Amino acid sequence: MNQDKWKSDKLMDGLVNCSYAAYERGSWRVIDGAAPGEEFLRLHVNGLELATLMCSPFEQDTLALGFLRAEGIIQSMDDVRLVTICPSGTCVDVWLRNANFEPPRRVIITSGCGGGVTFDDLAEQQAPLTSARQLAPEQLIRLMSELQEAAVLYRTARGIHTSGLSDGNQVLMAAQDVGRHNTVDRLWGQCLRRRQPTDDLILLSTGRISSEMLNKAAKMRIAIVASRTSPTALSIELAHAWNITLVGYVRTGGLRAYTAPERLGFEEIGDRRSEIGDRGGSK
Repeated sequence: MNQDKWKSDKLMDGLVNCSYAAYERGSWRVIDGAAPGEEFLRLHVNGLELATLMCSPFEQDTLALGFLRAEGIIQSMDDVRLVTICPSGTCVDVWLRNANFEPPRRVIITSGCGGGVTFDDLAEQQAPLTSARQLAPEQLIRLMSELQEAAVLYRTARGIHTSGLSDGNQVLMAAQDVGRHNTVDRLWGQCLRRRQPTDDLILLSTGRISSEMLNKAAKMRIAIVASRTSPTALSIELAHAWNITLVGYVRTGGLRAYTAPERLGFEEIGDRRSEIGDRGGSK
């Protein structure tokens, strides 16, 4: 794969130059490096303030569009009349074709980095996913390795999450942000602009899969959600209910399928298949 595929000067806008003292092998040295940028972003819809997000300071308009799609406020770019970013980059104004839009009253603060925002009640069930998607474990491991090639900001400064969407053969697009949940919104924003359907794709993430991320994936009709790290117990419960294949610790040599492992070729071992996705009765 071409290593330059993911290189972009624009992506580096998410970093801030800094110097730090590094202690290694018994001695100190001063290094000129970089740290992840993080800023408040105010989102206005039809002139009304909808939410304030914490995010990496680049491509804020794509993040805003993905957030609005995830919250069901827009369905496609056909619902959007205009999107503008203020000169300071701290505010995005979205003007809808629907002039009668009223902001939701209920806000839920989620567990995302910096405190995610959603207007959803996760108790409201998504329809269980029907999907014929199949993927070999080795292919999923290869895709996760490909995603890491896209983690340009992480390799430079650490502290940045990366997520991607795949068709099972390759990573179609990737997004980076200090917030795990923001990376999923950024992906959906890219899909809106490309008019790329998300149904039956594969979501890859370098960060922990929390309930709000799983909820976003369910809305996107994603069949397989995979991470290099762990899912939360609630995300496992939701994935089980929504028939989403939830995979953790995807690394060279192995992975853990917490729900719907049959999409990865799992076959029943004795009578233990029913235990997959079971939290052991704890509530």
